[in-house]
Amino acid sequence: MSRLQSSWEMHQQSMAYLPDTDMETMAASTSLPDPAGEFDRNVPRICGVCGDRATGFHFNAMTCEGCKGFFRRSMKRKAMFTCPFNGDCKITKDNRRHCQACRLKRCVDIGMMKEFILTDEEVQRKREMILKRKEEEALRESLKPKLSEEQQKVIDILLEAHRKTYDPTYADFTKFRPPVRSNPSNRGAARSPSVLTQDLSSEDSTDLFGSDAFSTFPESVEPQMFSNLVLSEENDESSSMNIDFSHLSMLPHLADLVSYSIQKVIGFAKMIPGFRNLAAEDQIALLKSSAIEVIMLRSNQSFTLEDMTWTCGSNDFKYRISDVTQAGHSMDLLEPLVKFQVGLKKLNLHEEEHVLLMAICILSPDRPGVQDTSLVESLQDRLSEILQTYIRCRHPPPGSRLLYAKMIQKLADLRSLNEEHSKQYRCLSFQPEHSMQLTPLVLEVFGNEIS
Repeated sequence: MSRLQSSWEMHQQSMAYLPDTDMETMAASTSLPDPAGEFDRNVPRICGVCGDRATGFHFNAMTCEGCKGFFRRSMKRKAMFTCPFNGDCKITKDNRRHCQACRLKRCVDIGMMKEFILTDEEVQRKREMILKRKEEEALRESLKPKLSEEQQKVIDILLEAHRKTYDPTYADFTKFRPPVRSNPSNRGAARSPSVLTQDLSSEDSTDLFGSDAFSTFPESVEPQMFSNLVLSEENDESSSMNIDFSHLSMLPHLADLVSYSIQKVIGFAKMIPGFRNLAAEDQIALLKSSAIEVIMLRSNQSFTLEDMTWTCGSNDFKYRISDVTQAGHSMDLLEPLVKFQVGLKKLNLHEEEHVLLMAICILSPDRPGVQDTSLVESLQDRLSEILQTYIRCRHPPPGSRLLYAKMIQKLADLRSLNEEHSKQYRCLSFQPEHSMQLTPLVLEVFGNEIS
């Protein structure tokens, strides 16, 4: 009998000597997560049985993978171990296989419980649930809209175009005719000839589209060159505009600012994918019609909600509503313009969304004078699709809710602002003493109606 008992004990001990990694997959399925906040993830975890590196809570105690597997096998096989020594062996990482009896006793002492061990059927069900969840996650991931490489490339091009044509330091503003505010507290600066024309000519302003539509004119422009500024009687709204044209002290400075901004809009447009494929006449038509709208969009970058001003560097270039009225515009334009700026600012657009919106604004097929409307429409549709995909992929809720629709509404708002701007500009430019304060580029872009 003693031989049989000895053989049986040796057999049980050999079973306990199975590699610690045996059935680790099943063991992992019966492990419990760490109690929330109970352990610092940066502090090393120690197995309560052997002192090895622990991998988490297993069967109600912090243990390593080896002791986890040992306890599971021992409980499932109802193993009975006998300590060959005094029953108080110290279990370590190096000797944990030497005495299974004391190792199992240590497992129980630190709180490991056989009730936490799943049956084979439970393990199989859990595996199936995990597999199903992984398949569902993979399906959701595959159905999630993604930006294609081509779409991302378009966005990258537009971002680069914007950064090349928008200087957030506003350093060039010092080159404009100085701002003169009709305010006793401000020192009246002497008017000086604009240096902008020469400055902009270095940016390829003389041959933008292979035509002279945007050529830089000499400083001394003959009045007869602007004979097309004459308006019909029904368009002359100067009597109802309530603008004091007697002293427009900010007009020279803001005329230079707008002229400069037009140049930057042209530079941005030329880098929009597909824009240069359009006929020169369509490029010009699109730019003349959209220039002021894109300027309004771009100016949102400098608009501040705190004081409702456009802050472009120093206090000299901090523009209030009163400054713009001193350039010949009334509240019929400025009130909805400020409302537009506030609404656009509150959308918290990503820079990617902002540049896409500007490009969509430029490529509007319903602009007057556009001939190849189908080509322009296809270019705009492509950008609209990229914008919608970007919002779904990259703009987290709740900000993304109805964001595309809100952005398209902003384009509609810009059309109304454009119309009011044109009305007020015509009243201003109709007066020679003020039209001569404008730059040739401003006169060229805003001075002629496109039939």
